[in-house]
Amino acid sequence: MLERQKMPEQDPKVRRTNFKEVALGFTEKQAIDEAARCLQCKKPKCVEGCPVEVKIPVFIKHIANGDFDSAIKEIKVDNALPAICGRVCPQETQCEASCILNKKGTSVSIGRLERFVADMEKDHGTREKPHSSGKKVAIVGSGPAGLTAAADLAKTGHSVTIFEALHAAGGVLTYGIPEFRLPKKIVETDVEYVKKLGVTLLLDSVIGKLETVDDLLMQFDAVFLGTGAGLPVFLNIDGENLNGVYSANEFLTRVNLMKSFLFPDHDTPIRKGKNVVVVGGGNVAMDSARCALRLGADNVTIVYRRGEKELPARAEEIEHAKEEGIKFRLLTNPVRIIGDAKNWVTHIECINMYLCEPDGSGRCKPMPLAGSEHRIEADVIIIAIGTSPNPLVPRTTGGLEITKQGTVVARKDGATTKTGVYAGGDAVTGSATVISAMGAGKKAARAIDEYLKNMPVA
Repeated sequence: MLERQKMPEQDPKVRRTNFKEVALGFTEKQAIDEAARCLQCKKPKCVEGCPVEVKIPVFIKHIANGDFDSAIKEIKVDNALPAICGRVCPQETQCEASCILNKKGTSVSIGRLERFVADMEKDHGTREKPHSSGKKVAIVGSGPAGLTAAADLAKTGHSVTIFEALHAAGGVLTYGIPEFRLPKKIVETDVEYVKKLGVTLLLDSVIGKLETVDDLLMQFDAVFLGTGAGLPVFLNIDGENLNGVYSANEFLTRVNLMKSFLFPDHDTPIRKGKNVVVVGGGNVAMDSARCALRLGADNVTIVYRRGEKELPARAEEIEHAKEEGIKFRLLTNPVRIIGDAKNWVTHIECINMYLCEPDGSGRCKPMPLAGSEHRIEADVIIIAIGTSPNPLVPRTTGGLEITKQGTVVARKDGATTKTGVYAGGDAVTGSATVISAMGAGKKAARAIDEYLKNMPVA
């Protein structure tokens, strides 16, 4: 049995100075050799671990045979965004976690093979378009849930229009994930594929301001809400309003969507600190820290209240951050932020923590260690502890039930409490992974299709 192929990467000393992609992709030989490791199980558990139900052994067999065109065609039956998924999905906890090879070694690199064939694809044409159903669906939000729902509904013959609030499509794929993890060209390519399926994309269209969901229901037969979770959560400690304190949402949006790292060539400024502290331990925290480093920071420190085992970020992102020289202050929690006479941040005061019994999430509950307060020098602080849904759409939509956390109440198939309105992704679950949002978009598309088929003929 061949060993698992190692994907080439930029050298850490080089990549920490640029925004180019870190992982460089498989060569053809590597891809074929890696695909040859697949045992082609009769009852593949890897498929069960995929939220969008890609027939993994089938596309991998095509790669092993050198038939890359057939491989990407097979993937796109179920997944409209393969180049994105191959880069940012946590395969190690999903499809790859279920791979039978884990019992004797390491799983097949399913995500990297998916990325390989997506990048190899030259013709982004579409299959023959199905007969029009005569039904129209509005999608609110062009993030992973919205794009997936739009693609699947278009394939079944429905007329689909996406309403995107920002000036570029992709949602969190565009404004949240840095170029070195997910190049914007990749997102643009997958968005173009969805448009080629016949989907209409309307940018700068803020539903809740431009029109309400009720207005859309007068023009469309169904509505899908894929509005994501773009409202930042803060620590609620003294000093959070000081200059130099960012939410991760604002910081990453400035860097990624508004290209502030090119300032002054681009008009969006950003404070490029020398001593940057990022609060949080998820992928967003890693992205923020690694962006700050590339902007020129001398020291970047991640402050996280639990231990290393509890870090929620992908293992690969943690490893890359460490390789690039980012420091980790674990079992540490902020208590206040300190500034100077001009209201610019100078320090963050923290307290050491220890772990008690597991909390409701199954993780050990962190508790403060009395008398362990200390200060960390900082001229930029980035708060990356989570997000919640923007309340604009729920607030302007009658009959749409929401939770205390602001998420939309929806069944497993995405149906909400308002007839004809479905929802999925972070708008329902709160901040989660790209692939889980895509899975929700796929389930909702199936339910919407059934709803439209059973709709009385006007």
